[in-house]
Amino acid sequence: MPIIAEESVFDPQEMFELYDSVDWAGYSSDVDKLCRGLANSHLVITARDESGTLLGLARTISDDESVCYVQDLLVNPKFHRQGIGRQLIEHLKQRYTHCRFFLLSTDHESTPEGPRNHAFYRSLGFLSYEEKRMSAFGLPRVR
Repeated sequence: MPIIAEESVFDPQEMFELYDSVDWAGYSSDVDKLCRGLANSHLVITARDESGTLLGLARTISDDESVCYVQDLLVNPKFHRQGIGRQLIEHLKQRYTHCRFFLLSTDHESTPEGPRNHAFYRSLGFLSYEEKRMSAFGLPRVR
């Protein structure tokens, strides 16, 4: 059973290894920026085994009143299918139960990860924006 805890200090090598394990190069390419972003998040929770090995992480951006946005949820693939992602999300759902909006974004269903991600979030009770009669928009960025 992983240990779920709030953290506010982040080891760059440990964060690099976790984000790199899921091929999130947009984060792992600048680990100092990643660590600053984590430190500036509203909440970061981690899942660790009894020896302290980092298994996964979730972070939020929130006003802690009306909206909570789950910015990141990731689990090292070596530890997938063990309920770690579910425990992280359930912890956040409980923590932000008072917020009117509890939102996240994930890959489109047409992407390789999309069907698995959509099934996972649906199993936790999430609905698509369209099903909630909402829309989400983003500005295109040149990367």
